[in-house]
Amino acid sequence: MLPPHRWFWLLIVLAAGAAGLLYNFIFAEGASPLAGFTYGLCMGIAVLAFDRGLILAGLQAKIRRLPAWAYVPAAEFAYVLMIAAGCALGGFVVWALGLTTDDLRTATRLTPRVLAYSLGVSAMLVFVIRMRDLIGGEVFLNFMIGRYHRPVEEERIFLFLDVVGSTAFAEAHGDLRAQDYLGSVFAALAEPVRRHNGSVDDYIGDLAMITWPMSRGLKESCCVACLFAVLDRIEADAEAWKARFGTVPRLRAALHGGPVVTAEVGVDRHKIAYFGDAVNVTSRVEALCRPLGVDNLISQDLLDRLDGLPAGIRSRSLGSHALRGRGAQLAVATLERKTAIETPASAPASLKVAGLR
Repeated sequence: MLPPHRWFWLLIVLAAGAAGLLYNFIFAEGASPLAGFTYGLCMGIAVLAFDRGLILAGLQAKIRRLPAWAYVPAAEFAYVLMIAAGCALGGFVVWALGLTTDDLRTATRLTPRVLAYSLGVSAMLVFVIRMRDLIGGEVFLNFMIGRYHRPVEEERIFLFLDVVGSTAFAEAHGDLRAQDYLGSVFAALAEPVRRHNGSVDDYIGDLAMITWPMSRGLKESCCVACLFAVLDRIEADAEAWKARFGTVPRLRAALHGGPVVTAEVGVDRHKIAYFGDAVNVTSRVEALCRPLGVDNLISQDLLDRLDGLPAGIRSRSLGSHALRGRGAQLAVATLERKTAIETPASAPASLKVAGLR
């Protein structure tokens, strides 16, 4: 089964194809529905690939750095180019498959009516994508289907990622520079979280809250793999971080899971919020990292539910500790990379050995 974010992009692409199909029925009396769908699909893919930075990423980055008065016309011109490229591709495919009686030149020509229609459809699709980006993919989907219109009891895994030293960075470089720094760190989380089927549900100051439904987060230990994928992503770009900000981000992480009540709250501004002990415990576990002298902690409760750890990762128990506002103590462990001696090539990834779980 496809993860939610892949379903979203599949639906967006199909919507672009459906728009081409509708154009064919409105302006060509349904003469060639398959040709209309092909045109819409190709133009939609071209626009979406540019918007997501899959093609001409450098040009898009330059456009986004422009002041507002120049950004709008530059962005519109770029989308016109993408529509023209998509039209040319669609026309070639339609001509090559014999779906039109037009010659190649006519089939690939972008007419003013097609351009106006395509710009309108692109504007609507890009608006939907921007709204999704603004509130998060899974949150957007849940809003659309009304999943949490009434409170729902469920089990979720929480990963709190706190950017260490952000206050000191702000004092040294100013609030605007610090916001640029935090924004870049949070942007670096997006791809690893998406790849491991998580959802960045909120940003609280310099902390990002990532969640999974329990079953999805436990599968192949996605929640743990995501944490180390984020760390790998930052480490791989260490030189770029130093060149741009003079430092490499360091993160403190806490992993815990359990039952919560999830509900849609707010009137003028809606938000999907989590209520329950699991959220508070994750926050307290993250606060334990500093006194215990580690960069990450996972509750033993969650660790016991995992079906092994990702290859090259082990846990080290740190005992039970009292948490502020909670009567019972909680057992925690830290996650570490195994050394080369501890990871022989023949050892299976999910092998559980005492002390090396």
